Amino acid sequence: MSRLPVKKTYKLYVGGAFPRSESGRTYEAEGQNVARASRKDVRDAVRAARAAQPGWASATAYNRGQVLYRLAEMMEARVPEFAELCSGRDEVERSIDRIVWYAGWADKLPQVLGGSNPVAGPYFNFTVPEPTGVVGVLAPDEPSLLGLVTRLLPPLVGGNAVVAVASETRPLAAVELSEALATSDVPGGVVNMLTGFRAELGPVLASHMDVNALDVCGADGEAPELERLGAENVKRVVRGRADVQSPWEIARFLELKTVWHPVGQ
Repeated sequence: MSRLPVKKTYKLYVGGAFPRSESGRTYEAEGQNVARASRKDVRDAVRAARAAQPGWASATAYNRGQVLYRLAEMMEARVPEFAELCSGRDEVERSIDRIVWYAGWADKLPQVLGGSNPVAGPYFNFTVPEPTGVVGVLAPDEPSLLGLVTRLLPPLVGGNAVVAVASETRPLAAVELSEALATSDVPGGVVNMLTGFRAELGPVLASHMDVNALDVCGADGEAPELERLGAENVKRVVRGRADVQSPWEIARFLELKTVWHPVGQ
């Protein structure tokens, strides 16, 4: 007897689970019906990110690096699947290498971005980098996988939790990445992946009071309006680039805390 194949359902990734959109809506992209996230899905994702962020931030920097390296391992085992959903094997390998590169920075940030400051007085003065909190990311359309990884890793390395809106026209690579995240050691809620229309979801992220920073890399012409919405709640807005690799990208999602301590106590 012939059998019917089990077709894949392309869902959201929120809080470590794969729900459908609460609205039940889908839209067609890359020949598939993909979940179309709603305002409530954004709120659910932000709530999951806020709950997961303190635990992720309190993990040792070395541990965060190891967890992200594990994500690279999971992707390495699925290179053919990823290659079919982006421009090819080269983009997948560059994405994996980028994750490994950023993972290596996790325990080096305090030495590079922080330090001991000279002061006139009987005090020690230290600068310590700390995560901003919950970061919204609007991923670029191209390159669909490498662009998403490029904007996702800098906030993660520094201890932030992320709510990402995948490429609107090329979302399948993001769904595949969500499945790799779910099978890695990244705690549920640290990364939340939404698929849908940027024009619908971007303003919700920009105006959400519990989102601390927003990367508008994929926003294109909508960036000025998102910056205006973010300014109303004093949100940090970052105009990221789709293919850049630098420790200063991590710094854009960190706060610098200054600590004073009396000498001899």
